Amino acid sequence: MSDIAITAAKKDKLAQEMAQLGIIEDELVERFILGSGAGGQKVNKTSSCVYIKHIPSGIEVKCQRSRSRELNRFYARRDLCDALRERIDGEKSRRRMAQEKIRRQKRRRSRRSKARMLEGKRRQGEKKALRARVNE
Repeated sequence: MSDIAITAAKKDKLAQEMAQLGIIEDELVERFILGSGAGGQKVNKTSSCVYIKHIPSGIEVKCQRSRSRELNRFYARRDLCDALRERIDGEKSRRRMAQEKIRRQKRRRSRRSKARMLEGKRRQGEKKALRARVNE
């Protein structure tokens, strides 16, 4: 039994999204693969990793976010919808946008921008120093 349950509303929403994108269950090849990584004996003994291939588009998705096979099936279908929407609309998925945001945040600043930032901080420090009490 998993901690997280998929509500009927979430299942319905996913079914609607799949219908909107033209994904039919008969066009999916679904396999369950032996899991690996964190999770201990449970993961190593059960085939909870889900592999889905959408035959018309050729998109393949592999998902092992949870130890539960049912949750992984749900997540894999959601990832498939995101990947297909990304291909159709040309827009980036939420996951990819989040990854790019993190990459931008971690990117090293150029020397010039770093110098400007440090200059601004130095000026701010000088302003704060002027606010200090005057010793008599």
